[in-house]
Amino acid sequence: MRSSTALRLIAFLLVSVIAFSAPQQNPPFGPPQPKDEQREKIEKEMAKKANEQRQAEIRRDSEQLLKLATELKQYVDKSNENILSVEVVRKAEEIEKLAHSVKEKMKN
Repeated sequence: MRSSTALRLIAFLLVSVIAFSAPQQNPPFGPPQPKDEQREKIEKEMAKKANEQRQAEIRRDSEQLLKLATELKQYVDKSNENILSVEVVRKAEEIEKLAHSVKEKMKN
């Protein structure tokens, strides 16, 4: 009798170890997973907000480009045919970087 009790105890322990070491399923009381339709709606809304933000950034950067171009024209008008100031070159580089950034945002 002792050996059968010991075998039952060992079998119970093995079953318990196996049961608790198995990967756990999501509990039934957890938050419900969004359905495919809900997920698509959320993704579309996120894409729409990202696009609106990108458009706002393009508008802001375009306004900055206009401002920089106007400043560049004023600097060029003040300089003579033999001398371009360092400020003119710096403004041109700043415009170039900003224009490249706007172009990249428009591609996305």
